Amino acid sequence: MPSVAIVGRPNVGKSALFNRLAGRRIAIVHDQPGVTRDRIAAPCHITQQPCTLIDTGGIGATLDDGFGTAVTTEADIAMQTADLILFVVDAKDGITSIDEALAQRLRKSKAPVQLVINKADNEKQDLLSGDFATLGYGEGIPVSAELGKNMHMIADAIDKVVEPLNRNIEEAEEVVKKEGLKIAIVGKPNAGKSSLINAILKDDRTIVSDISGTTRDAVDVPYEFMGELHTLIDTAGIRRRTKMDSSVEIFSSMRAERSIRRADICLLVIDCAEGVSAQDRKIARIIQDEKKPCLIVLNKFDLYHPNAQKSARLEEITEHVRTELFFLSYAPYVCVSALKKQSIGLVFSKLAEIRKAAQEPITTGKLNRFLGEAFEKKPPQAKKGTKRLKLLYATAAVNDRYTAIPVPTYILFVNDKRLMQEHYEQYLTNRLREDHPSPGIPITFSVRSRNASDDKKRKK
Repeated sequence: MPSVAIVGRPNVGKSALFNRLAGRRIAIVHDQPGVTRDRIAAPCHITQQPCTLIDTGGIGATLDDGFGTAVTTEADIAMQTADLILFVVDAKDGITSIDEALAQRLRKSKAPVQLVINKADNEKQDLLSGDFATLGYGEGIPVSAELGKNMHMIADAIDKVVEPLNRNIEEAEEVVKKEGLKIAIVGKPNAGKSSLINAILKDDRTIVSDISGTTRDAVDVPYEFMGELHTLIDTAGIRRRTKMDSSVEIFSSMRAERSIRRADICLLVIDCAEGVSAQDRKIARIIQDEKKPCLIVLNKFDLYHPNAQKSARLEEITEHVRTELFFLSYAPYVCVSALKKQSIGLVFSKLAEIRKAAQEPITTGKLNRFLGEAFEKKPPQAKKGTKRLKLLYATAAVNDRYTAIPVPTYILFVNDKRLMQEHYEQYLTNRLREDHPSPGIPITFSVRSRNASDDKKRKK
């Protein structure tokens, strides 16, 4: 799909324009310069022709955290790969030296450049827009991303460039055999999430730094593997709210949590050299609460007791993870080194195993036979003066949200759901995993009491 890169100096409203063209809030909009650091991609929703928008970090940023060079590199990559460049300037600030330097830089781009004069909120600023013609890209299109002003003019400009590129779009779509997985890569800051994506892609796609909080947005990265187009969702590291020192970090954490909800499966990246932390457990709890399929990626395994034998290292890290994340016992794990690109292939091998197992759900007949045997082997305990829990029927239902990796809910119809005790539900979960292994897939029971209409039917 053709791509449209949005470039400009910091704080001219690139992310606001990106969100307006995408039709939803994806990039974080904040008056703090340098918020956007990675390239963020999303489909454009206001054009007639399909295309992908790319939001970039501000070029020429004077940041106090050492990211200036990396952000400029990200923008350069976007310019080299884009089919159209939207050069965004600020109508209120007028032409700056950074705008002039960027205009000179863009002349080396092979892609056409469309000047966009943002923050032209009134007629006075519209009249001043002609001043920007000195940059060498015409008078430009005066817009207000905040107010949605003149978005149709940008849409027309994009369609004009993109339409010839989309004439063979049907053939291009046939190349992609079927949609793959939406894979959320989550973990605490500095666990190596972006390094893992770069290792998978074999490309420096996302900024990697030892500075905590490098990734601020949830970045969707397409990745084709074995004929399927997957989406890798690189998320901001989730930290405890008490340790978040800015509103941008809070927004980033919230966006990471939303990424977990929309993913088909989560890769929980843990720095095994440091061990499982309280924050790792918190993220694992979010995955568990959202009932998401999960694969644990133990990163930096090369730093975990490097002088010991591998078998002993694996045994020790297994015991540690299973003890600290006992509630996420359904999630298998792989040991990798993203930085050294070691054992990266194991990630997709394990994902394939999880997906295959999920495509073979237990049948209703087998489920009822299994549960009947489990109840007979270990009957539920009855509290003094109460009835004993009795299973009437069981079936499995799959939430419509999960298509790539089906996640069933096992519905148990019983005489009185209040009689189900937590320890007995855990017993049924353990027995079901033994009888019908499904690595990476959570097991959820929905216990329902027999209602009055069922009683009437039984009497008939």
